[in-house]
Amino acid sequence: MTAGDTHTVQVALPYHLRTLARVEGDVAIEIAGPVTVRSVLDALEARYPMLMGTIRDHVTQQRRPFLRFFACGEDLTHDPPDAPLPEAVAQGKEPLMVVGAIAGG
Repeated sequence: MTAGDTHTVQVALPYHLRTLARVEGDVAIEIAGPVTVRSVLDALEARYPMLMGTIRDHVTQQRRPFLRFFACGEDLTHDPPDAPLPEAVAQGKEPLMVVGAIAGG
């Protein structure tokens, strides 16, 4: 994968974010360059500006508490945001899943 490559990445959003973005099912996002959590979220927020600040903080760009990232059966939540996502995600075969964590007692 080189910086000039373009990929179509599938993103699975939790129900409340799909409702906010007014989409059903997975969202297909075009990514130019390396496919990372940061590049996917940048493209997602550019296409759906109403999602800005819902997945990551406006200022710090840090992931919001109670949201996690999964792909190919792996928890990617604590990976660096610029780490390459699995090849199956970059090829559009597997989605990057944004999952709302459940807390309580």
